Amino acid sequence: MNSGSFHLTLPDYSLTMQVTKAITNRPVFLFLVALIALSGCSKDKADTGNDSIPGNLPAPVFYNLAVESDKACYRPGEEVNFSLTGPISLPARVRYKNLNTLVEDIELNGTAWKWKTPDTDFKGYLAEVYGMDNNKEVIYASIAIDVSSDWTKFPRYGFLSNFGVADDQKIPQVIADLNRYHINGLQFYDWHNKHHKPLPVSGGMPETTWKDIGNRIVSLSTVKHYIQAAHDRNMKAMFYNLLYGAWDNAQADGVEREWYIFTDNTHTNLDFHALSNPFLSNLYLLDPSNTGWQHYLNAQHEIVYNHLDFDGYHIDQLGDRGNRYTYNGNFLNLAQSFGSFLESNNTAFPGKYAVMNAVNQYGQQTLAQSPVNFLYTEVWQPFDTYKDLTSIIKQNNMLTGATKNQVLAAYVNYELSDTREFFNDASVLFADAVIFAFGGAHLELGEHMLSREYFPNNKLRVSETLKTALIAYYDFMVAYQNLLRDGGIFNNITLHPVDDKVKFAAWPETSGCVSVAGKQVGERQVIHLINFSAATTTSWRDNSGIQAMPPIISGAKISFTHHGQINEIWMASPDIAGGSPRNLEFLKQGDKISIEIPSLKYWNMIVVE
Repeated sequence: MNSGSFHLTLPDYSLTMQVTKAITNRPVFLFLVALIALSGCSKDKADTGNDSIPGNLPAPVFYNLAVESDKACYRPGEEVNFSLTGPISLPARVRYKNLNTLVEDIELNGTAWKWKTPDTDFKGYLAEVYGMDNNKEVIYASIAIDVSSDWTKFPRYGFLSNFGVADDQKIPQVIADLNRYHINGLQFYDWHNKHHKPLPVSGGMPETTWKDIGNRIVSLSTVKHYIQAAHDRNMKAMFYNLLYGAWDNAQADGVEREWYIFTDNTHTNLDFHALSNPFLSNLYLLDPSNTGWQHYLNAQHEIVYNHLDFDGYHIDQLGDRGNRYTYNGNFLNLAQSFGSFLESNNTAFPGKYAVMNAVNQYGQQTLAQSPVNFLYTEVWQPFDTYKDLTSIIKQNNMLTGATKNQVLAAYVNYELSDTREFFNDASVLFADAVIFAFGGAHLELGEHMLSREYFPNNKLRVSETLKTALIAYYDFMVAYQNLLRDGGIFNNITLHPVDDKVKFAAWPETSGCVSVAGKQVGERQVIHLINFSAATTTSWRDNSGIQAMPPIISGAKISFTHHGQINEIWMASPDIAGGSPRNLEFLKQGDKISIEIPSLKYWNMIVVE
């Protein structure tokens, strides 16, 4: 969509062979990597032999000890409290990096410490706790830090879906777990009673318990404590509701028949979404652009805000309904009606956040130009491949001029719960690698991991190995958010293998190859390598759980073309040493650059400065 080729001719700074080692913190200059799309796995070989391409030292030993911070994100200049669990040799040190630039390096004398964040807004950092063992550097632990005054700049959305009576330990533990993934916004799914009357009130006060549409008990106390626990971690709490839903007999609660949507132009047949036992009601749909309905629902939501400290409204819909009509018999352009509703909501609650689900992109063009804080897409068929995920992300960037970031609700292993107990690790990590590499976030984490659109469904479990990997992936998304989610232009990069260890294909994904995706971010060329060399499916949903874990590719030597000076090349991966960046040595022969990739599992990010 907004990807394209970029060409600029710069003077050749060196026509003689030189082996250059990248050095951190050197000035950055504009550069170019030649852009040629690949139609299949590349088998071309560079002229240089393997022996003349400099190798790289092994990655430092990574102990991966448990480390936590006290909040999901921080204001510029705010203090971070860290705690580390596990044995380390003191004194150790901790260094803070923004991308590959060292910000600060201090000595540690214990496993709890503080750090005052820099004053610059909207930056990601990586903290590495390290020391020496047998005269070699080891990294004990790493953790990312998001310094952002507004969570919607880099939204990382999670959910809550169970609001029954909870013990004193459950709520803090759930929120602490989500905090470790840096989840900065929570969707409170099906927390309410009737969609048209979400918070039941008696005598001017909320009832202490009620039932949601799924016939589950909801505790007012639990909802309140989850909101408070989220706020304590600097997470925002968003209440879920449809923009046009009403239960049976809603007219007894003041919902007028003239506000409904009809399947015919004679206002005979109401449009509704049928639900069966144990659900308590069907869902009948109202015209979002009807001002009577807007005022009614705004009044109901004002009751919610008056009694519960929610930060905003997560707005849901049911997708394309086909031809629908208003009470007056007029054709209803449902997608366009969303804009009027969102304007009404914004006018009523100007200090609150709003985000709306574009089911399979339905209505997204309207939503992108409406007062929502970021874009959200629930992905269904026919968007089945990894390419489809990236196409949605690129389309959303185009619709907003890349001014709003985005979240995908994409349910991995959708049908696997019928036959297995655990998620397939490879299915989840490939989906996250693709979504994160192209600048999106993935709605998947709550009290459990999502596999279905009904969020309380928790039949599939997360293995300990997957949990560990996911922490590294979310750290990576935060630490490198200024490359992944902070502007730039997607482009095509040609990489040539110098040996038989790797085969490349330009994005989209190609089974049997390492897929290559490029992005120009300011003066940096970012190159993503996603290892589909042993992939058994290109379906991100992977209903059968057959996606294979990729083999580790070690010491592959590659070349590419570049016009102009290079000051450093560095690499980072969520699969290696907790995402710690490392400089790569490179060989420059005229316009040809050759490097060795130390190792590749799922996803590497190479950055040319």
